[in-house]
Amino acid sequence: MQSTLFCLRAEHLLLYPMLDSNTTDFANPSTFILLGIPGLESAHVWISIPFCTMYVIAILGNFTILFIVKVEQRLHEPMYYFLCMLAISDLVLSTSTLPKTLSIFWSNSREINFNACLTQLFFIHCFLAIESGIVVAMAFDRYVAICDPLRHSTILTKEVVAKIGLAMMLRGSVLALPYPFLARQWPYCRTNIIPHSFCEHIAVVKLACADISISSYYGLFVAFLVIGLDVLFITMSYTQILRAIFRLPTKDARLKTFGTCTSHLCVVLAFYVPALFSFLSHRFGKNVPLQFHILVANLYLLVPPMLNPIIYGMKTKQIQDRLLQYFIYMN
Repeated sequence: MQSTLFCLRAEHLLLYPMLDSNTTDFANPSTFILLGIPGLESAHVWISIPFCTMYVIAILGNFTILFIVKVEQRLHEPMYYFLCMLAISDLVLSTSTLPKTLSIFWSNSREINFNACLTQLFFIHCFLAIESGIVVAMAFDRYVAICDPLRHSTILTKEVVAKIGLAMMLRGSVLALPYPFLARQWPYCRTNIIPHSFCEHIAVVKLACADISISSYYGLFVAFLVIGLDVLFITMSYTQILRAIFRLPTKDARLKTFGTCTSHLCVVLAFYVPALFSFLSHRFGKNVPLQFHILVANLYLLVPPMLNPIIYGMKTKQIQDRLLQYFIYMN
C-alpha cells in the first residue's frame, strides 16, 4: 500500500561492498541478505528490547480483544466485529515482519529466501491496505450510529459487516498482488544485499538492474489511492458526525456522543500519523540518516498493532469490566 513510505535512496546501496558471489548476473537470486539497521549493528540487541516488548504487547493485546469479544455477548455488535478484524490485521501485520527482524538482531540470521521475501512483501502491503479499509469501515459504523441510530441495526447487519470485511480483504489482496509480480520480473545483477530489516517493495526493486519506473509509479498510485480515498471517506464521515453532534440540545449530550468516537479517532491517529511522518521524512528529509528511515518503518508496523488494543481496552467499559472479572477470578 505504502511502498513510497519506506523507499530507500539508491546511493545508500553504495555504502555496502558487493561480494563477488552477489554480483554475477541472475534473473532471480535464490536469497536476499537483510542488513537490519545498517550502521547500528552494535546496538541491534538493545534495539530489539523495545521492539520485542511492543510485539509481545501487540500479540497479547489483540488476542485478548478477540477472546473477550467472542465470549462477551454484549459485544456482538458491528463496532466490535470491526475491532476483531482490526486485531487480526494487526496480528498478521506485526508477525509478518518482526520475527525475521528479531532473528537478525539476535542471531545475525540475515538470509531470506527470494520467494519468502516476496511473500513478506505481499503480506505487508496487503494488510496495510486491509487495515486502512477497516479503519474506514469503523468510521462508517460511527456515522450510522450517531447520524441514523434507529436504523443502525438494520443497516449494519452481520451479513453486511461480513461483506464489508470481505471487500476490504479483496481490495488489499488485489492492490498488493502486483507488488511481488513486478519485483519478480526484474533482473537482479547488482547485489542481493537489502539495507533494511524486512522486504519492503521499493527496497527490493531498487536492487534491480533495470528501469523500475513501473514499480515506483504503481507504489505511488496505490499509496495515494488507498490513503487518499480512505482519509477522504473518514473526513466526510466525521464532518457529518460533528454536524449531528452540534445539533444536540445539551453540552452533556454532545460530550457523551462525541465520547463514543474517541477510541476510533485515536486509532485513526495511531495509524495515519506515523504514515504521514514516514512519508514526509522520505520526501523532504533528504539528509535524514538511513537508520532513522528504517527505525520509522519498523515502528510504523509495530506501534499501531500495539496501541489499538490498549486504546479500546482503556476506552471501552465492557472490555474493562470483562478483564476485571478475569483478574478477580484468577486471584
